[in-house]
Order: sequence, then C-alpha cells, then structure tokens
Amino acid sequence: MKQPPLWRRYARLLGPDPLADVKDELRFHLEAKTADLIRQGWQPSAARREAERQFGDIRAVQHIGQQIGERMERRRRFKDYWTECLQDIRYTFRSLGRNRGFAAISIIILALGIGANVAVFSVVNTILLRPLPFPQSQQLVWFTGGKSFDARTRAAGGLSAETYIVDVYREFQRNNQSFQSVTTFQTFYNSLQYKLTGTGEPRQLDAVEVAGNFFPTLGVTPALGRNFTEEETLKGGRPAALLSYYFWKTHFASDPNIIGKTITINTSPAAVNGPVTIVGVLPASFDFGAVFAPGKKVDLFVPAVMDFWKGWGNTLAVVGRLKPGITAAQAQGEADRLFPHLKQQHQDWFYDYASELTTLKDHVAGKLQRSLVVLWSAVGLILLIVCVNLSNLQLSRAATRGKEFAMRRALGAGRGRLIRQLLTESLILAISGSLVGLAIAFAIVYYLSHQSAISLPLLATIHVDTASLAWTLLIAFAVGILFGLFPALKMSGANLQEAIKDNASGMASGRSHERFRSTLVISEVALACILLVGAGLLLRSFLRVLDLDLGFNPTHAASMQTDLPPVGNPDTNNAQLIQRSNFLKTEIDKVSSLPGVEYVGIADMLPLDRNRQWGLQSLGRYHAKDADGGALVYLVTPGYLQAMGMRLVAGRDFTWHDTPDTEPVLIINQAAARREWPGEDPIGKLAYATGKKPDRIIGVIADVRESTLEQKSGPEIYVPMTQNSDVEGATLIIRSRMDPDALSASVLATLRTLNPSQPATEFRPLQSLVDHSVSARRFAVLLVTIFAGLGVLLAALGIYGVISYSVTQKTQEIGVRMALGASMGRVQRDVLSQTLRLAVIGLALGTAASLGAARLIASLLFATSPWDPMAYAGMVLLLVTIALLAGYLPARRASRISPMMALRQN
Repeated sequence: MKQPPLWRRYARLLGPDPLADVKDELRFHLEAKTADLIRQGWQPSAARREAERQFGDIRAVQHIGQQIGERMERRRRFKDYWTECLQDIRYTFRSLGRNRGFAAISIIILALGIGANVAVFSVVNTILLRPLPFPQSQQLVWFTGGKSFDARTRAAGGLSAETYIVDVYREFQRNNQSFQSVTTFQTFYNSLQYKLTGTGEPRQLDAVEVAGNFFPTLGVTPALGRNFTEEETLKGGRPAALLSYYFWKTHFASDPNIIGKTITINTSPAAVNGPVTIVGVLPASFDFGAVFAPGKKVDLFVPAVMDFWKGWGNTLAVVGRLKPGITAAQAQGEADRLFPHLKQQHQDWFYDYASELTTLKDHVAGKLQRSLVVLWSAVGLILLIVCVNLSNLQLSRAATRGKEFAMRRALGAGRGRLIRQLLTESLILAISGSLVGLAIAFAIVYYLSHQSAISLPLLATIHVDTASLAWTLLIAFAVGILFGLFPALKMSGANLQEAIKDNASGMASGRSHERFRSTLVISEVALACILLVGAGLLLRSFLRVLDLDLGFNPTHAASMQTDLPPVGNPDTNNAQLIQRSNFLKTEIDKVSSLPGVEYVGIADMLPLDRNRQWGLQSLGRYHAKDADGGALVYLVTPGYLQAMGMRLVAGRDFTWHDTPDTEPVLIINQAAARREWPGEDPIGKLAYATGKKPDRIIGVIADVRESTLEQKSGPEIYVPMTQNSDVEGATLIIRSRMDPDALSASVLATLRTLNPSQPATEFRPLQSLVDHSVSARRFAVLLVTIFAGLGVLLAALGIYGVISYSVTQKTQEIGVRMALGASMGRVQRDVLSQTLRLAVIGLALGTAASLGAARLIASLLFATSPWDPMAYAGMVLLLVTIALLAGYLPARRASRISPMMALRQN
C-alpha cells in the first residue's frame, strides 16, 4: 500500500474519515508482517508479497472496514446529537421554569392561535377537503333543473324551478347511458305531515320519502335489517320504514330486535296510514340532514310511491352515480342532448328540464368555498400575528440573557449550537401551546357540531380527526421555527466583545435590535389592519342584510305544526272543503281567545322556509311554458297576514265568506302586480292561477323575502284555504307578546280539544326562520370578528412590549433630560409620539394590503363596497386608540422616572 499523502492527516481535523482509518490500520499490520518476514530471512519484495497474500483481498477488507467505520461513526454522531438535544431540552425546562410568566403568556398566546387554526381546519377539512361520507363519493352527481332559465327566473321559482316531475325522473332513468343508477327523494319534506300514534302521546315525525334505490345508489347499507324491496315502493305495497340511527337510539332505546316490529303512522294528506313495518336501521355515519338539508334531523325514511307523487308537479330531487370511467362533464354532455329529446316526446311537460350536473360534493360545499377560504385565511393571519408577537417576546427576554450567550460563545459554543438551543426552546413552547390549543379546538369543534341552528352542510359531522392532528403537528413545528428563528439569528450573531463589556443591557439593547423589534410591531399592526377591515366589511354587510325590509315582522310571533282534516278534489268535495274551513275557523277562534294572543292564522308554507311555484297568468296575457310565468304560492287562512305582520297595500284580506261557492280570489304581492299589470291597478283584475276558472285579485301586499334575505322578492300569490284543497302541511302562526314557551302548553291543550291526535310539536319563533337564513353569514362574520379582536389584542401587546422595553433601555437618558428641565408632559408626548409613529407606519402598510384583500371578499359582501370608507375609518380609529392606550402606560411610567435614581443606575 502507498504512503498516505501529508494533507490527509490534516483533513481529519475537518471530521473523521473511516476509509483513511482502515487504510492506516491495514498499512500498519502489513508493514509489521513484512518486517517480521524480513527478520526471518525473506527478501523485502518477497516479504511484502507474502504479507499481502496472507492478508487476502485487501480491497474487500478495506470496503468491509469502511462500512463498519461509517456505521460506528453514524451511531456516534446520532448518540452525540440526541445527547445534546436532551441537554437542550433539560436546559429549556430549567430556563422556562425560572421564567414562568414568560412561559405561561407564550403558551396562552400559542394556544389561542393554534386552537383557532385547528378548529377552522376541522371545519374546512370536513366541508371542502374530505370526500363525502359515501363509498366512491366522487361518482355521485347532483341534478339541478332550470338550466335554461335565467338567474332571476330560477331564483323566483324556488325549489319548483330546480326539481323534477315523476315522468322526467323515470324517462331519464330509463334512457341515460352515463349512470350506474339514478335515484330521487321528495324535497318538500313537510308536504306530508307524519305522526306517530298508537303508543303514548302523538308525536310529530320528520320523515323523507326516497326511491327504493336511494340508499344503494349512495352506497349506504343499513346497520340493521335491509333496504326497501321493489314491492314496498309500489302503490298498495306493504308499508315499510327505515329508521335513522339517532331516532332508533333515542326513541327505541337502541332495541336490537326492532326489525320486523310495526309502528302506527298517520299522514296528511293520506299516503301512509296505519301499521308500518320497520325493515331496517341506518348506520350512525349516515346523516341525511348534514348532506341534503343542513339543520334538519330526520327520524325515518319511507318509500316514495311514484304513482302518488305523479300529479304533484316538480317535487323530486335527483341524484345519480356515474359509471366507472365516466366524468361529470361527459354526463353533462349527454344530459344536454337527452333532455330536449325527451321534451319533444312529451309535449305536456312544463319545459325541457335542461339540467346542470355537478358532483354532489360541489353541490353541497361549492357555495361555501370562498367564505371558508376567507375564514381560513383570517385564522392564518392570526397565526402570523402570534409568531410576530412571540418573536418580540423572545427578543425582550434576550435582554436578560445577553451575557449568558456571550459567555457560552466565549467558552467555545458555536453559533449553530446556540441557534439550536434557542429553536429547542421555541419548539417546546410551540408544542406546549399546541397541546393546550388542541384542547381548545376539541371544545370549539364539539360546540359547532351540536349547533343545529347554523345552516352549514356537514357541520354535524365535523370532528378533530387524524388530518387535524397532523395539521396541529405541522403548524406547531412551523410556528416554533417561525417565531424562534429570527430572534435566534439576532441573539447568536451579536458582537461578542460588546456583549461581554456591557454591564447591564445585554446583547439585545443595540439599535439594530430595537429597529428589528419595531419592524415586528409594524407588521403586527399591518396584519391587524387586514383583519379589521375584513371583519368591518363583513359586519357592515351582515347588518345591511338584517336591515332589509322582510315584508313581514318576525318579532313577537311563533309557529307550530298542526293537523288538518283531509279533503279530496274541491270540484267534487265542496262539502268536505267547507267542513275543513269550519274546523279551521273554530281552531283559530279558540286559539285567538287565549290570554295574550293578538292574531292567529294558518298557512301551508312560510317565507324563508320551503316553497313551491304555480303558474300565474293575467287574463288576456299569454306565457310560454318556458317563460317566466311562475309565482311562489302560499295557501293561507283569514288572519294570516296580520299574524305574520305583512302589510296590505291595496284591496282587502281574505274572509271566511270566501268559500268554494263564491268567486275564487287571490292576493298577490307587488312583484306579481308589476309583472302582470305593469302601471295598472290589479285590484279586481282576473288571472289564472288555481285552476280552469280565473281568480279575482282582491288584494296586494308588500313584497316578502321568500327564499333568502339577500335575494329580491319574486312574484307571490296567496290562495285562501277556504277555496282550495292543495294544502301541503299546515302551520299555525300566533302573534303574541308572551314568551312562546309560556304560550305553547295552552295552545297545544286548545288544539287537542278539537283534535285529540294533535302531536306535541316545537313551538318556534318566526325569528328562527330569519336566523336560519343568515346563519352561514353570521357564522363567518362572528368568527372573523373574533379573530380580528384577537389580532388587535396581540398587536396592542406587541406595541406595549416594544414601547415598555424602549422606556426601560432609555431610563438614564430620560433621567438626564428630566434633570435638565424636561417636563413630565414632554416625556409622555415623546413616548406617545414613538408609539404613534409605529402605529401610523403599520396603518399605512396595512391599509394598502387591506385594499387588495377587500377585493378578494367582494363576492361575499351585500350592498357594501370593498372600499367602504366607514370600515377603513373605523379600523384607523380603533387601531390608533388601541396604540395610544398601549403606549400610555409606558409613557406614564417614563414620566415618573426619578432623575437621581436613573443617574445612579449602572
């Protein structure tokens, strides 16, 4: 073997070289063996060859030795690394134990920021990121009718413009080539009022009628029992029901032997009356309301008998499962061709039912995507403010640790070693804050998942899952590095001689450190500006929504479901219709006589709730079937307008004298009057709406917001229940200044004197309709406002910390100035001017950034400009006030410094 070059000896100073060590060791043994052979009489060259022969394959030995050496070196390095890490961790706990106040404040700030982030991520993950809780849910497609309508016509038509008649569903099911299966369910849930009777007090049931293949299409298998059979979906088939898991658990005490038992159900109109066999219990993971009807709890499902629903118009929602390899875009192309073709074969259809096909996931969560992204961005800004705030705290703490790090560097600790020590402290704080924040997130998520009043899809299914835990771990490490890295670089890179010579201030007292901390505070203020402007714009938008004229007065009014006597065709059953009218009059009179009751009325539907559309056509005017000739319809009794607080602007209200034997009459809203009789007085005019005979317009009411508060009112017609039997449910509305809870018992008792089978139902304030309609907007506004408040608080803490630290560092300077005649007021003004300087720079940068951020949320605003001056002025006023308050305490302390005490320091 050759002699190693001289440089290799010195290269070992840079680190171990296992190959060189192996070669040196082999060289030593070869030279020793060669010398031994020479002493035995061998020639040097022959001795060398013999020694190499006895050693065997030297290259193989070198390779094995190198591998062993590298393995041992890795083990040594790993052991040394973890030994140093354990030393850093133990030192961190000792250090934080000596500064418990700093540790506690840091952990609380981190817990708030990380807890909010994890909670919002859980919501975003559930609604936007995670697939729907169905097998291969990406194959599920939602059908939305009325594609050929413009946006105004579709909105005015309500559910009727987006749903389908039975024939359309059946024809598409038979003729399409893109779907494995197409299914449907009845969207007008309360059109049939289900009542559980036979055992104990009658109970109102929330039931949904579904096609026989509904659950197989979704991929839902009953936890107990079976699905519906084809026989059970036919007219005259055996009545059957599938229970929701929640209803089975609460009402039947999780009875494992429930399958095959019967319950007695009565419905109005009569679809199911009598004993119904329970054939299955759905799994706990299936929540119909969470996906298809946010906020609704469903008790049971029954087969939708298509022959029963065939004459009901557009009532069916359609869902399909794509065949493997077929995309939603391909299915959309087929639907665009198929629906017009089917319309040509069925001229009696209302229109061509051109449909927009979207994945079920997009239908459920698509409308919330932008608002949830804004929410996620807001909570991300909070996390940035947390990092900036903690960086400031770390730099403040560095003032007392300057000599410690200077001494460690003087004793040989490298800069990297000090940075690792400081990052270890940051990571331990971040992990501790994450653990507390995780507990906060669990509490927030649990609270949100049990808020049925918030109309967000899938909200009931949110939970902190493994993805949320992974997100917690990720942001814990990210936050630990973010708020620890910059202070670590600053503290470890200070001038060693200056730090050791300085006898008081430590290494964080230089001007560069003060500028760096001021920069951090400016960034905090700028980030808080963005949050405040966003919260201000959303809040002003929300308040403008609430300030809208609803067309009815929800205060001091409440509603409950009530039973109606069945009525057949009014053309042949006038006697039954008159009998029902007499029953309704008696019921309303008795409830009106209760103490505290002002007005009482009954309607089959309420505004801001479910709705349906009928045609409205003034006499002598023609609407094509695919034209905008519809109007939302409500069947009501006399007294309904007063009970709802609606304003009659012309004509008269219904009376009990409007009977089947008198001329059919209508009340319309102003939007219907403008469309059908523009510029004319509609009172006394005739229009076709309820049948073959024209109806007389007897009254006009102010427009009522019927679908959402943000959407303008479309045409509406009000039909007297005394003349029409097409009632889909019945809701009793009571206007009273008494508390609904105090009134409900007496109202229920009164109803049961007339109808002993009247079920006990929820007596809900009309305000709940408004609250439910704006719950998603309120949810976003509330959270963004809370985050903005938290951001302002953290920014105030940052300003206070910097100004307070600056006062501490300038104690001698302030003392000298006061000794030379500076007044207390002058000192306070100087400190406050420094505070305002930081705040103004942050406001300028934040305002510029807010102008850009406001454009991103413009689509979420209602009647509010992204550049609304009040929002920006409010932000500036609030932050300046907060900055002055944060700077006042240090300014007050500075003005009370004693010159003698200040000059004696150091």
